[in-house]
Amino acid sequence: MKTSDNGKKLIKKYEGFSSTPYLCHAKVPTIGYGTTYYPNGKAVTLKDTPITEKQADEMLSFMLVKYENAVSRYASVQLTQNQFDVLLSFCYNVGQSNLLSSTLLKKLNNKDYKGASNEFLKWNKSGGKVLQGLVNRRKDEREVFLK
Repeated sequence: MKTSDNGKKLIKKYEGFSSTPYLCHAKVPTIGYGTTYYPNGKAVTLKDTPITEKQADEMLSFMLVKYENAVSRYASVQLTQNQFDVLLSFCYNVGQSNLLSSTLLKKLNNKDYKGASNEFLKWNKSGGKVLQGLVNRRKDEREVFLK
């Protein structure tokens, strides 16, 4: 499966756009739509030059292929487009290893869709602190997942 336009919009909504590098809540240099490294594999640094929104969109599309492949590998059940898009958003935000080891994925692969949807809400912290932006994101992800 591939990320839909709605899936990209969801990611963009919560990642936000920054033309200049910044430190995210996890203290990782980030640019564009939450990108931490460039298509050439080089990590983002705080000294990098600004990028355009078009470049950020291209970087996001490039990065999504990696996450699409991961979600396709890890999810052993048939997914709706909404479920796939939400898992992409989640994986893009928390990383592949966190998705792979999550109770969310275990419940999903056991066809416990309601239980899996409730797991999104638990991923609302960064650096041990609850962040309202993550609370909002997980609530929206859960709602789209259940549609």
